[in-house]
Amino acid sequence: QVQLVESGGGSVQTGGSLRLSCAASGLTSSITGFGYCMGWFRQAPGKEREVVAAIYTRGSTAYYADSVKGRFTISRDNANDTLYLQMNSLKPEDTAMYYCAAGRRYCSNAYPPPQSGMDYWGKGTLVTISS
Repeated sequence: QVQLVESGGGSVQTGGSLRLSCAASGLTSSITGFGYCMGWFRQAPGKEREVVAAIYTRGSTAYYADSVKGRFTISRDNANDTLYLQMNSLKPEDTAMYYCAAGRRYCSNAYPPPQSGMDYWGKGTLVTISS
């Protein structure tokens, strides 16, 4: 049973920072060493869910949405099955519910993973940025 649990959301002012964590359990690699695409997605009120950042568990580079490049950093701790999203220089437009997701697929740093290709989702953690 795969479970993804996000934490670290909260309310901060513009320019502040937050670090989101996603504790993953039940993700197992095959004997061939195939990994997972793990990513952070967000959905703001009245808007569609969008990808924020994604990283392949057996790679070193990551994909970032243009809106967060240079401000957000995705990282993972494979030993502890935890995914992180360090968010700096936060803006009001970053306000959203942030979701962790994992897919049994490769993901590239050049293009966003399709949401339909993510097999597991967390319940989300709310990030609110005030001006």
